Amino acid sequence: MARATSSSRFVVISPLHPFNLSFKRKSNNRLQILFHSSLHVSKNISNSNTMSNNPLIPNSSSIEIIGGACDSYLPVFKSLNRPYNPYPLVCWNRHVETIFASFFRSLPGVKFRRECLRTPDNGTVSLDWVSGDDLELPADSPLLILLPGLTGGSNDTYVQHFLGRARKNKWRVVVFNGRGCANSPVTTPQFYSASFTEDLREVVNHVKTRYPSSNLYAVGWSLGANILVRYMGEESQRCSLSGAVSLCNPFNLVLADEDFHKGFNNIYDQSLARGLRKIFKKHALLFEGIGGDYNIQLAANAKTVRDFDEGLTSVSFGFKSVDEYYFNSSSSNSIKHVHRPLLCIQENPNCILIVTPKGGHLGWVAGDEAPLGAPWTDTLIMEFLEHLERGRTET
Repeated sequence: MARATSSSRFVVISPLHPFNLSFKRKSNNRLQILFHSSLHVSKNISNSNTMSNNPLIPNSSSIEIIGGACDSYLPVFKSLNRPYNPYPLVCWNRHVETIFASFFRSLPGVKFRRECLRTPDNGTVSLDWVSGDDLELPADSPLLILLPGLTGGSNDTYVQHFLGRARKNKWRVVVFNGRGCANSPVTTPQFYSASFTEDLREVVNHVKTRYPSSNLYAVGWSLGANILVRYMGEESQRCSLSGAVSLCNPFNLVLADEDFHKGFNNIYDQSLARGLRKIFKKHALLFEGIGGDYNIQLAANAKTVRDFDEGLTSVSFGFKSVDEYYFNSSSSNSIKHVHRPLLCIQENPNCILIVTPKGGHLGWVAGDEAPLGAPWTDTLIMEFLEHLERGRTET
């Protein structure tokens, strides 16, 4: 079953995966403090029968939508008029769906042109532009910045599938690869973190200068979504983005860290730690003799993401402990300051909420292209972004 609730700026869509369930269950009291008014409105609406005759509500046994401002956004999501149909066999279990999508989703094989951008602290990030875009697209085409998840980059299947959909709609797309990700060079003894938004700020300013006639948008997955929402909250009304989408955002990193150490989630934790170790190994010489509070040995041999963050990340970004890093890096602290349209395909109590009955983490193996094609969410994202772009161009 899916449920939705809305405000004027935010929309949220979420699969019922373990991170979301824990977020709701364990942080309920904290959320009542942070987002009390939103939760109160949600509760009242969910007990109301006024929505049952609303023609905007999809007639689907798998999706139920509840919200006070549905008129603003529901007409945009034409794909919600069809039921959410998880692919048989694959989607009987959220972990199976997550793993299947990770290993077996097809890779479109997009050809990129890489641009390395030097940051003020002498760090380097890589921007992967679609090869040939400058020849094929007008200078004022809407421009979309993609932020992959932890250790991810332009070679990830979910990134390339969505990129392909955006390109079919004549959008210019660039993938922002964090320091060390997707073979990006590392030129200082610092990678990137959930708290660090300066690199994204540099990227946004860079592409805005390069394409001054284009409206800018961004889509972030998982940790990339956390960074994106933090950036939008920090920039608030000054934000250069015309809109954004956040998918599978952990929101509360303290609770996400706790969940990582439970049951099957340990497998994901170990896999991500393996990816972090691989990136570190390529650039280990930069950290030789660094001293201070770093625990390089712990990071180099990290068995969990927490090990890596404790030994390296939290120290690099000036936190006294890994717990302080997680608490202060959570985008749940920033979202109330966001002043641009934001679609969150994940749970967020301050927004429209549409909960899919299945989905896994970055899975969503459903829809016309399942099981090997694009995630079910891609269509909704483009409907939202196209709606925002039409509004910008008409004004």
